[in-house]
Parts: sequence; structure tokens; C-alpha cells
Amino acid sequence: MKKKIAIITGASSGLGREFVRQLDKKMEVLRKKNAAEKLKENPKEKSNDILDEMWVIARREDRLTELRSQISTTLRVIPLDLTQKESFQAIHTRLKEEQPDVRYLINAAGFGKIGSWKDISIEDCDDMIDLNCRAAVDMTQLVLPFMSRGANVLELCSTAGFQPFPYLNIYSASKAFLYRYSRALRVELLGEGIHVTAVCPYWVKDTEFIGTAQNTDNSTYIRHFPLSSREKNVVRHALMDSELGLPVSTPGLVCTVHRIAAKFIPSEVMMGIWAFLRRI
Repeated sequence: MKKKIAIITGASSGLGREFVRQLDKKMEVLRKKNAAEKLKENPKEKSNDILDEMWVIARREDRLTELRSQISTTLRVIPLDLTQKESFQAIHTRLKEEQPDVRYLINAAGFGKIGSWKDISIEDCDDMIDLNCRAAVDMTQLVLPFMSRGANVLELCSTAGFQPFPYLNIYSASKAFLYRYSRALRVELLGEGIHVTAVCPYWVKDTEFIGTAQNTDNSTYIRHFPLSSREKNVVRHALMDSELGLPVSTPGLVCTVHRIAAKFIPSEVMMGIWAFLRRI
């Protein structure tokens, strides 16, 4: 029987790490349910959704290793830099050798930078595009042949993908790409029973994202981050929406309103609203 696994990128911190924790809690509930069924005289069919292993991918091996003491599911630590193309060959080799049944692919690796075009280096621009776009697509393309009916793909997009954002322009453009890719891929995979969900949160206050985004020559273009979400809430909603087979997860009031507004209000007007809000 094939080993059932989840693959989570960006698992060393933030939303990626929280996905590992909450998936593990979900597996604990399923294991207890199965154990209880075994004690009954006429047990129901056991759940086939229990993961045998989680593969966690990120650059910081020490952070990934720390997760082992925090969860009960077997953890495969794979320290790789997904901005490097060689990393994907290593992942592909593992997949071909082990032939797992991937039940979850969660592409949570990504970062952003705040500033005008002249404040952000070409290297950071390239890395944002590589990690937020190319890496997510490459991972998805590599893993899909190892997924089957009922599996779930979660692409970590952002509410920033709903409109152009001056002074966050590369990041928002990269997330718009991933959002559109996710929406189209979902339709392609409907017949195969594989669910694709574009997860589009607003600012998340308790991750490293904001600190990293502000680490530029001039990050004062965005002064505050009001009504920010928390990673536990974002991940809980995202997993629930994925299980429901929803195409888009907007885990919070702000991102839900933003998604609706961006459908009807012209981009120029939305950027004008943004110009006001970022100064508050």
C-alpha cells in the first residue's frame, strides 16, 4: 500500500509551520476515531485519510527539526532552498523512488518586500518571483502525478493578488499570478477529483512576513497593519475551505470584503483607496 503523505513548503515558520501543526491535530483526531471504532462489535469503515508522514521543506533545517518534538505524525525534514532549481530535481527523485500517495500539497513558501521600485534590489525582485511563482508552479507540477481523487492542493496566495498595490508591486503581482494559476488549475483537475484552493489572507500579524517585508531601504510607505489576522485562524479556515472543495479561501472579514470589492471597483479607484489607507 502506498504511503499517504502531505508536503508543506515554507514549513520552518509562519503559516507553513502552522499548517503542519493543524494537520497533525487533524490526524490525531482521526487516529482516535479509528481506535474507538476497533473497540465496537460492529465497527464502521476506518478512515483512509490518515497521513503516514509529512514532508516539510524549507531552508532552515534546525527550524524544521524543532517541529518533530511538537507533533505526533512522522516528519520527513527536507532542507532545500526553493529559489534554486536543483532543489526540484532532489524532490522529484524522492517522489519517483518512494511513489507516495500525496493527500495534501501546501505551497506556503513565499515572501514580500515593501518599498518603491528603487528601494528593492533586483535580487529581491527575482527571489520574490522565483519563490512566489515559479517554485509554487514547479512543486505543483512535480507533485500532481502522485496525487489521486480526494487530494487537496492549497496555494498560499494573498488578498494582495486581487488588485495592483503600489509600493508592494512585485509581491502583489506575484500573488495575482498564483491566484489566477490556482483558479484555472482547479477547473482542469475537477474531473480527477483533486481540489485546488487559492488561500488569500490579509496581513497576518504573528508571522515573520511583516518584519521581512519592512526590511528594505524605505518601508515607511505602509505605516500600520490594522485588523491583521492571526496564523491559527488563517490556517483553520484554509483547511476547512479546502476540505469543502472551495476554489478560494478568504479567511477573514477584510479579505472577504476586499475580494468582493475588487470585482466591481476599477483598479485605479482601488489604488486610490489604498493610497489613503496605507497612510493611516
